[in-house]
Amino acid sequence: MMAGQPILILKEGTRRETGREAMKNNIAAARAIAEAVRSTLGPRGMDKMLVDSMGDVVITNDGVTILKEIDVEHPAAKMMVEVAKTQDSEVGDGTTTAVVLAGELLKNAEALLEQNVHPTVIASGYRLAAEKAKEILEEIATPIDLEDEETLKKIAATALSSKSASMAKEHLSTIAVKAVKKIVEEVDGKRYVDIDSVQLVKKQGGAIDDTELIEGMIIDKEKVHPGMPNVVKDAKIALINLALEVKKPEIDANIQIKDPSMVHAFLEEEEKILRNMVEKIKNSGANVVFCQKGIDDMAQHFLAREGIYAVRRVKKSDMEKLSKATGAKIVTNLDDLTSEELGHAEVVEQRKIGEDNMTFVIGCENPKAVSILIRGGTEHVVDEVERSLKDALHVVAKAVEDGKIVTGGGSSAVEIALRLRDYAASVGGRQQLAIEAFADAMEIVPRTLAENAGHDPIDMLIELRKAHKNGQVNAGINVYEGKVTDMKELGVIEPIRVGKQAIDSATDAAIMILRIDDVIAAKGETKGKESEKGGSSEEE
Repeated sequence: MMAGQPILILKEGTRRETGREAMKNNIAAARAIAEAVRSTLGPRGMDKMLVDSMGDVVITNDGVTILKEIDVEHPAAKMMVEVAKTQDSEVGDGTTTAVVLAGELLKNAEALLEQNVHPTVIASGYRLAAEKAKEILEEIATPIDLEDEETLKKIAATALSSKSASMAKEHLSTIAVKAVKKIVEEVDGKRYVDIDSVQLVKKQGGAIDDTELIEGMIIDKEKVHPGMPNVVKDAKIALINLALEVKKPEIDANIQIKDPSMVHAFLEEEEKILRNMVEKIKNSGANVVFCQKGIDDMAQHFLAREGIYAVRRVKKSDMEKLSKATGAKIVTNLDDLTSEELGHAEVVEQRKIGEDNMTFVIGCENPKAVSILIRGGTEHVVDEVERSLKDALHVVAKAVEDGKIVTGGGSSAVEIALRLRDYAASVGGRQQLAIEAFADAMEIVPRTLAENAGHDPIDMLIELRKAHKNGQVNAGINVYEGKVTDMKELGVIEPIRVGKQAIDSATDAAIMILRIDDVIAAKGETKGKESEKGGSSEEE
């Protein structure tokens, strides 16, 4: 406003919120997201049924799956969805914890804003608290060895216990640990686990207990010719990334045939080319071929005649996993195919699973890629078991990589809160208020666990604080009995990275939302475009 004349610098229809109102709206939106997933936390958490615009149904209590499926509009709420995605990609578990913690940090910050504590002071206090919290986690963590299978199973079982597949957690956690132990590699003295080396194949039918680990690969394809053997023992496997077909020229070419004998010669030449290709495969000693591209009908016939099992159009990712599992090298030129390029497996066979024929590559020696065949009564069950297994594989992998574990059940959160309150007093100033608010926010984890299990959260928190004051670092909530128990004895264990990443993601998101004091939202384009076309949709 200059000399009574309004000056418009933003487009007409642009919405703008500033100051305290913008902060309150952002905090409210972020907290709404946290509240949406809060009831899913812990072994007694509830599931959500999500129905998309196409009518597809997803039933899950996995935080990141819920938030990915919800079509979130508010920009601050989208930041909370990012928290869950980051947690999922980094650790695979603890997504709900991270989002709930971020929501509680914002709730406590709102109370400080009302006391006129500046957002920047709260942000710097939260940063100090987050660094201290990670230090405390390091102090209370205990080392773990790759050979300690029992503890690794407990880690997988802890991740599975809050999922729908918890009734089969013993079986699934054993599979997860075996799979990770197969694919772990040492790089420069450090352990490294590439979860992509575990192939998850879903087939509905049977029970969850029928889920099995294959020390090799499952290829969701059948043999290309009925004349090929169904089972090949002592398989020598060739991986070929070229078409077993007659090549078409790069340029447009016309072949003029003036005489019937030329047709015959032309077809004979094609047959000769394909026969040569198959001859090269046979001479290498291969009796199983996985081809990334197509296989001509004539080539299929020749392969079948030689007793070679062949599969075509195998996915690139499956070819790479086959190479890791069998030790075969992927060949792009048949002239390079020798016995040294071949991989080995005890058996390659075609099995019928449900309605489909699938190729199983079993008994690979020291495979660096394995498969898990997931079974379950319905499609929704199979999908949820897949999500649960992914979480279990991730946490076991992170525990193996980091070599450190902490106890769950809210025990780490209460210990961090207790020590942060002592630390806050040493910092002093207004930042002390922010650090205390962070400590209070950490207690949302045991509070929510107690609430979701139907116990009194205040009584549980008082008991927990008392136990931790008495030096019981591993004291957490036994949600089944409603008592404070030693979580290590109960086998509720998680990798240190779950807690660290949850603290990092939640703190970053909370600080980012707190520092926003102006929201300028552009006008939506859709209606404008409709009117330009001539009339709104109502008139049409």
